[in-house]
Amino acid sequence: MWSRAMSKKGKIIIVLGIILILIILVVVNIKRSTGGTIKVQVGKVKRGDITQVVSGSGRVQPEVQVKISANVSGKIVKLHVKEGEQVKKGQILVELDRTRYEAAVDQAKSNLKSAKASLKKARSEYRRFQELYEKNLCSLADLESAEASLLLAESNVEQAEASLKQAADDLSKTTLISPIDGTVTKLNKEEGEIALGSMFQEDVIMIVADLSKMEVVTEIDENDVVLVSLGDKAKIEVDAIPDTIFEGRVSEIAHTATTRGMGTAEEVTNFEVKVAIEGGAQQLRPGMSATVDIETETHRNVLHIPIQCVTMRMPKAETEKPSVKKYQKTNEGKASNQEGKNAGNQPDEETDKPKPERKLIQVVFVAENGFARMVPVETGISNDTDIEIISGLKEGQQVITGSYKALSKLLKDGSKIKVSKAAKFRKETEK
Repeated sequence: MWSRAMSKKGKIIIVLGIILILIILVVVNIKRSTGGTIKVQVGKVKRGDITQVVSGSGRVQPEVQVKISANVSGKIVKLHVKEGEQVKKGQILVELDRTRYEAAVDQAKSNLKSAKASLKKARSEYRRFQELYEKNLCSLADLESAEASLLLAESNVEQAEASLKQAADDLSKTTLISPIDGTVTKLNKEEGEIALGSMFQEDVIMIVADLSKMEVVTEIDENDVVLVSLGDKAKIEVDAIPDTIFEGRVSEIAHTATTRGMGTAEEVTNFEVKVAIEGGAQQLRPGMSATVDIETETHRNVLHIPIQCVTMRMPKAETEKPSVKKYQKTNEGKASNQEGKNAGNQPDEETDKPKPERKLIQVVFVAENGFARMVPVETGISNDTDIEIISGLKEGQQVITGSYKALSKLLKDGSKIKVSKAAKFRKETEK
């Protein structure tokens, strides 16, 4: 009996101990969440210049590059250049087999010669019939027939001349020349291969590009492209040439969007933007990967703070005014019972009105005397690290810059704070 009583008493003590521990943990958590001190980092509101930047990645390419294709088909009998070779405007690049086209020219010349002979004969016949008609030795029908033969002969000569011109033009197209000064950046054909000509799909023999003028072709998100203007300055970093910043300017902005992953969750709409590189392009090669930072706008001598300081909160609630119903009860007294019942059945216009919905606003928490004060702010342009403050703050004020958890969730207007140094703060937030 005694052992059973002790066992029962022990169980009660254990249960009470567990309950006590749970109560202590709950109290500690409540204190931490309500009355605890929040460790934060701070920075100052500064005055200076801030530049808004739109970034994108792309590839380097020449501003001017020409695809060399044959306008007539034929076997390549001679390549006068190699890949990487520099060429001058008007220099011969490729020669195609001329045999068929030379034969066509000879045939056209022969046809023209025959047509001219027929024309000469038709003119002579027409003059003869004119003389006979004037002497009443032939009918009008004979004269008209001779005139028709003359007109046909003249037409045949014109057609033969056009055929000769076309054949000569085709023959000239068997020799391909460079339209620009530049470098052969790509060679797709070898001697002995067939150039298909423009009657089929594009058949590029080689590409000639002016490597002295290079550009970066990048794609900018639809939300950012509206900030970009022609002539905006840009800084360009090329992966293959580290520790070098190239200067450039926006030269073209596409008006037609490029959509990827249409109809999927990954759908992205971008616009192609070209940035011309200014000077120092000798090291660059077509196809190199590059990152472009376009400076879309610069504001000078303005207030700015670290961008992470700005967060979203509900605005402070306005002081509620006493309701009309309460005011009437206090100042006018109660009406008769019947009137009171009727009044009670009528809707209260003031209280039944829907309260205006409060929207999230941009705020910054200012550190003052160990407490956080929530300040609504109006912001301007921003870059990767800072954001412009148009109104709400003054130069030199201490603003809370971290941690992310404190800014996004914990801090409220009037929260007690403790400022931690950077190194110590990082260790504490990592725990």
